Amino acid sequence: MKYLALASLLAALVLQAPAASADQGIIDAWCDYLGTRLRSVSNETCRDQNFEAARELTPRGNALVFRTIAATQPQDPSVAAKRILVIGGIHGDELTSISIVFRWLGWAQEPDAAIYHWRFIPLANPDGFKARPSTRVNANGVDINRNFQTPDWAKEAQTYWVKRTGRDPRRYPGKAAGSEIETRWLQAQVDDFQPDLVISVHAPYNLLDYDGPVPKPLRFGRLTLNQLGVYPGSMGNYCGLFKQIPVVTIELPNATSMPDPREQQAMWRDMLVWIKDNIKVSAP
Repeated sequence: MKYLALASLLAALVLQAPAASADQGIIDAWCDYLGTRLRSVSNETCRDQNFEAARELTPRGNALVFRTIAATQPQDPSVAAKRILVIGGIHGDELTSISIVFRWLGWAQEPDAAIYHWRFIPLANPDGFKARPSTRVNANGVDINRNFQTPDWAKEAQTYWVKRTGRDPRRYPGKAAGSEIETRWLQAQVDDFQPDLVISVHAPYNLLDYDGPVPKPLRFGRLTLNQLGVYPGSMGNYCGLFKQIPVVTIELPNATSMPDPREQQAMWRDMLVWIKDNIKVSAP
């Protein structure tokens, strides 16, 4: 019986091995492409991260990738660590939003950040990023940040697009709320990870925006609060208002040129201080 059990275990491991290998191959290819396109991200640094690839693929067959980093130095071991979801590259042509997430990912295990439970999604719109030239929208021509399933979408999204943007193709909300794989995957990430805070990184408006139930951040580094309003189908609307999960939208000053290293650090430090003072752990 022992031999049968051992044989069964070995068979199971053999069956699992190709899937793991395939997953690593997807991650390696994803990292190689990022390293080629972004001067601030190296292939080796990317490969050294414990990224995971989702089962879902984008319309052009690109991977949706994330990394989770558990808290290693909780403030109070009897209390669950605050959970923070960081998202970059919702708009594929905002290259710095991808790069800054990688930079912060590298700092997430330092002592002042290791008290939190993190999930990083550096590139939420790989089809838009990999287009030549890169595009704000995904492969279906949809602005993912106008496609979330907010309560006002059916009534307001198309009207807003027509009347307020003049049918701007860069801001097309799609034919239906949640029509896009990328949108549904991000919503599933929120449901799975259950964040206490969402940080959504964009460019190039050079400001902070905020939606949600806790006191607003006034400044991260040189970025100051300037709330832009609520859009049908936006991440801020979906999480900040509908789900009552605080959402800070960081608008970097430039979509293709990174802030200098001191400013990157200043934004990160100010963000951690604001999180410590204002974000509470959600009730289970």
